[in-house]
Amino acid sequence: MFRKFDGAAYRWDGVEPHVYKEDSSVFRSVTKQVLFEREGDLPVQFRYFQVEPGGWSSLERHGHMHMVVIFRGRGHALIGGEVREVAEGDMMTIPSWAWHQFRADRGEPLGFFCLVNADRDAPSYPTEADLEEMRRAPAVAAFLDGKA
Repeated sequence: MFRKFDGAAYRWDGVEPHVYKEDSSVFRSVTKQVLFEREGDLPVQFRYFQVEPGGWSSLERHGHMHMVVIFRGRGHALIGGEVREVAEGDMMTIPSWAWHQFRADRGEPLGFFCLVNADRDAPSYPTEADLEEMRRAPAVAAFLDGKA
């Protein structure tokens, strides 16, 4: 397989981006492109997500771990109980059951690659009690309020 990258459009040949759960209570202004889907003895899915300025990925957690590499732009990420400023080239792992979310809050698109197991569990979203617990950390509360 070979996919040519179009840097002007941030797209790869043969891959259609699609809106990823446009629901401002979960996601806002996010597209997803699946660049690689399990092949041979490599049981992974490799995806590219792009969060438009002012958008965010879902605040979620799940049993599977995954790896993220920021490919475009700057923003913030919540991983577990930490808020990090992220920029092009940064790499991070999201541990099992860690709350996480990415925000394009620097006035530019935030694009990232995400590598996950092809077989994985579905995400869970925070309850009011979970949010109350997360908000005990001032940096996380500021992030959740869009003031990171």
